[in-house]
Amino acid sequence: MLTPDAMMAFFVAALLLGIAPGPDNIFVLTQSALFGVGAGVVTTMGLVTGLCVHTAAVALGVAAIFQTSALAFTLLKTVGAGYLLWLAWLSFRAGASTEKIAQAEGATTGAAFPGYMTLYRRGIVMNVTNPKVSLFFLAFLPQFCDPSRGSVAVQVLILGVLFMLATIVVFWTVAALGGRLAVWFNRSQRGQVIMQRVAGCVFVALAAALLLSSR
Repeated sequence: MLTPDAMMAFFVAALLLGIAPGPDNIFVLTQSALFGVGAGVVTTMGLVTGLCVHTAAVALGVAAIFQTSALAFTLLKTVGAGYLLWLAWLSFRAGASTEKIAQAEGATTGAAFPGYMTLYRRGIVMNVTNPKVSLFFLAFLPQFCDPSRGSVAVQVLILGVLFMLATIVVFWTVAALGGRLAVWFNRSQRGQVIMQRVAGCVFVALAAALLLSSR
């Protein structure tokens, strides 16, 4: 079993990594800026669900496939980039909602809002289709494991849960900040259109970064 000191050190490291700008927290910021705090929170939970997949992959040794197979790595990142480009297309073609801000959190209730389940699924797909997350977990989590303290797979699962908790803390804070932007931009149709265009550009940039990434 991991020592309390090791778990605390890992949790602090995970918090710092979550604060550093990256595709996932930018994704949360974009969704919460478009649709409010609730959207960012739900998107975060989708991303965390994706982290469950990556944690299990590392614990079972599956993630090593992406480290050794260029084809598997390329296929998965291509799927991920294609999904991001599809989200960009949705953002570019989206118009403004004529509804007023109806919730205290800043989310709007017009047709432009895709629904919380859609945002949750977006978070899952966004995370699962990024093979670099599995490779990062494969390189990062074992550093805090001690084979002399029991099953490494169990230790990896514990670290994965701690990483998810750190992600929730940081990303919900990001969602709250993005929600403030939503309140401001959703005051006018022009503001909503601008935010949709900005979101589309962000998705295109994330897709390009994923396509250009290497193992």
